Amino acid sequence: QVQLVESGGGLVQAGGSLRLSCAASGRTFSSYDMGWFRQAPGKEREFVATISIRGGRTSYVDSAKGRFTISRDNTKNTGYLQMNSLKPEDTAVYYCAAGRGGWSTANYDYWGQGTQVTVSS
Repeated sequence: QVQLVESGGGLVQAGGSLRLSCAASGRTFSSYDMGWFRQAPGKEREFVATISIRGGRTSYVDSAKGRFTISRDNTKNTGYLQMNSLKPEDTAVYYCAAGRGGWSTANYDYWGQGTQVTVSS
């Protein structure tokens, strides 16, 4: 079992930055790929980024490429999403997840409760 808790969300102006953290409990965090997803009001949850178990492989949704960076520190059981040059369209609840990786929510077995990110124009 892995329990995930996100933090670091908040209100930021367009062009600003936020760093989201995902703290995992349990000793098996390093056995899973990790992903970040987001869900805006009235929309489906969408893939943002994923990172492999040891961090050697990452993948991003096109809208995040060049602006967001996913990383993890398995010694701290923590994952991160650094978000720069934020845009109003990035406003959503952001979720971290652990599982087999990839872009599909079906590939992830464990989810956090989410953290709100609001970008003002």
